[in-house]
Amino acid sequence: MNPLVTIHPLAKQVQRYVLLTTLARYDTALVPQPYLARTWVWSPDLQALRFRLQSGVRWHDGTPTTARDVVWTLNAARDPATGYPRLNDLAGVSWVTDPDDSTVVVRFAAPQRGFPDVLTDLAILPSRLLDTVPASRLREAAWNDHPVGNGPFRFVSHEPRRRWVFAADSTFPAALGGPPRLERFVVVVVDEPTAKLAALVAGELDFAGITAAHTAYVRRDPDLAVLDYPMILPYGLVFNTRRTPFDDPKVRLAAALAIDRREIVDGYAFGFASIADGPVPPLLPQYLSVPRLPTAPDSSRALLAGRRPRFEMLSVGSGEGALEQMLQARLAAVGFDVSIRLLELSAFNDRVYGPRHDFQAAVMSLPGDPGLGYLQPMGDLTGIPVPRDPTAAQRLFAERLPVAWLYHARGVNGMNRRVQGVTMDLRGELGTLSRWWIAP
Repeated sequence: MNPLVTIHPLAKQVQRYVLLTTLARYDTALVPQPYLARTWVWSPDLQALRFRLQSGVRWHDGTPTTARDVVWTLNAARDPATGYPRLNDLAGVSWVTDPDDSTVVVRFAAPQRGFPDVLTDLAILPSRLLDTVPASRLREAAWNDHPVGNGPFRFVSHEPRRRWVFAADSTFPAALGGPPRLERFVVVVVDEPTAKLAALVAGELDFAGITAAHTAYVRRDPDLAVLDYPMILPYGLVFNTRRTPFDDPKVRLAAALAIDRREIVDGYAFGFASIADGPVPPLLPQYLSVPRLPTAPDSSRALLAGRRPRFEMLSVGSGEGALEQMLQARLAAVGFDVSIRLLELSAFNDRVYGPRHDFQAAVMSLPGDPGLGYLQPMGDLTGIPVPRDPTAAQRLFAERLPVAWLYHARGVNGMNRRVQGVTMDLRGELGTLSRWWIAP
């Protein structure tokens, strides 16, 4: 629940749209709009951004939200000891200050090209409840399990590995959208796709992320609907170039040429995806068109020159691993010896994102953001530094292949029709949550 330490896409949405507030938030056209900050003004040199906060926003224990909370949150995110996943997005910030309780000034080392995307993503935290926790221990803070927020929903309870319960805050300011129309919002933890589907059909869940293979079944139920929507969520086979065999560029190219992406989009994603030629989907304006790698098994075999590289392919899951098996079959056909290891999410994150980067290759999604702040951290993941400039970064991915890109996913959710006012788009599943309501 702590935005300073999490990378989970749904958790980040719960932070932004349920429990907490951000300085600004995107509209449907991905234009930043006022939220906790009601106005902002750039200095003439485009190196300082002055925010004016909405008055009357209170933490759910009754304490006012002030500029001190914003300053503390931004400075905690800028501290490398915290481990904030988007630390690089704040590298250009020189200092943050609060001239008064309603004003925040962010100073940058160089002129900025636009509103920083990270300020629409990083939810503000209550400084007085967290400022005594050392930055390196924020992941263990007691607040994380019993959080006090200032968003449209209050925290009610948390049952580890089972569910989080939130209730509408009847005092949420009208200037920020007012109280939500739902009385309660419950996030249930269900890992198994068939269990989620069964709970959706039985009416135990109103929403469930479903596999593309289950969409036809859900659509046959008159009480249910299927929502599919664009996402910034590229999937790839990520190589750890610090370790064999993927420290060799020829081996990385051989693996990339062995994969049949059309087969994956049609046979695994059932068309709810598009072939990826890089980490940025074409629907974003920063997209750079690069030559798409063909499926060329003969070229792959020639690059391996009789070698049989062996590696372990990590992924998240507990089932059959259909995507992983498709990749394993294609790679084995050109000479790779691939073993699949499916892990629980926390174990996977520890091995892949942990300081040791204890993996050779991993099948994974890379949750993205409209400002492309997700590109540079992939350098730490793969061992090949990624430039800050998005165009240069996309060229590097095309030329050095630290990732064999597979597809750009679309979101697919099964929904009970009793819930009204639902829109899901690039902002995520919960972007319009405060306007959802239950039909009589």
